[in-house]
Amino acid sequence: MELDERKYLYLLFLLPLMVAVFLYNMYWKRKKQKEFGSVEAIHLLSPERSVFKPVLKLIVMLLALLGLILALVDPKIGTKMETVKREGIDIVFAMDVSKSMLAEDIAPSRLEKSKQLVSQIISQLGNDRIGIVAYAGSAFPVLPITTDYGVAKMFLQTMSPDMVSSKGTSLDEAIQLSATYFDEKSKTSKLLILISDGEDHSDGALAAAEEANKQGMRIITIGVGTEKGATIPLKRNGVIEGYQRDKEGEVVVTKLNPQSLETIAKATKGSYVNGNNTKEVMEYIKNTLDTIQKTEFEATQMAEFQSQFQWFLGFAFVLLFVDVFLLERKTSWVKKLNLFNEERRP
Repeated sequence: MELDERKYLYLLFLLPLMVAVFLYNMYWKRKKQKEFGSVEAIHLLSPERSVFKPVLKLIVMLLALLGLILALVDPKIGTKMETVKREGIDIVFAMDVSKSMLAEDIAPSRLEKSKQLVSQIISQLGNDRIGIVAYAGSAFPVLPITTDYGVAKMFLQTMSPDMVSSKGTSLDEAIQLSATYFDEKSKTSKLLILISDGEDHSDGALAAAEEANKQGMRIITIGVGTEKGATIPLKRNGVIEGYQRDKEGEVVVTKLNPQSLETIAKATKGSYVNGNNTKEVMEYIKNTLDTIQKTEFEATQMAEFQSQFQWFLGFAFVLLFVDVFLLERKTSWVKKLNLFNEERRP
């Protein structure tokens, strides 16, 4: 059921409205009948008029209207899982979520800029599989390899420095954890897109990159921030309460370190790109992906739902057809049974 079709569910409010109008109409008629004369006398003047038939006609109309509304909503059933073949590459996004990424030398902040870049890269992908890793002083798996881009973007928006308790930036752990996302035996091309300001507080990033190269991984690094640097605001409910300070009590100024990111990328025959210009990043990533060999792999996805609106539409038309022949006078055989006590017995 698509979101645009769900809006027709609001038409269901017509059902209680029709019942209310019917009850008011019955009340109004009875009131006028009392003004005209006694109810018993009026029944004698119209002996063939049924008390139950108007209620039955209302029920038929309500069911018919319900069928029409459900036909507009177009419910879908009959789903099944099927395996389809795709052709693409495996991509892991490793995002720096350390405190330094809260710096606002790049609007709205380095972290938010990183999210925007990854989201736009995902939007221009085709059949590639993607995964997400977050890292600061340690690395944390966010999303395993998947073809569900919608879920990936949802997880992307939840990423923050609170995800990882360890302080600092550990590029080597980010690379090592990302490597576990890839199947070593698979021939599918492996690409790691690492987004960071390049401040590395750990040793071994170059060694981790060289090991990744041996496993067939290629790393593209995207630097976010300025070499001039900026302070790290500490906010509560969107209000700045202070700035990050070091052990000596001095305000920390965090700067973009493109050299470390370039070194990591070159170790895997990859490359570095400055992430401050979104258009340049998108063009660079697109051109890079076009040069990487795609391989065929299998992915399981949900088969398309089958529309069932025709059944509800047919049901509604049948009831509307019945309503045409449903008169308000008493039915002879029902009259004889006197099911609704419509015949007054002496």
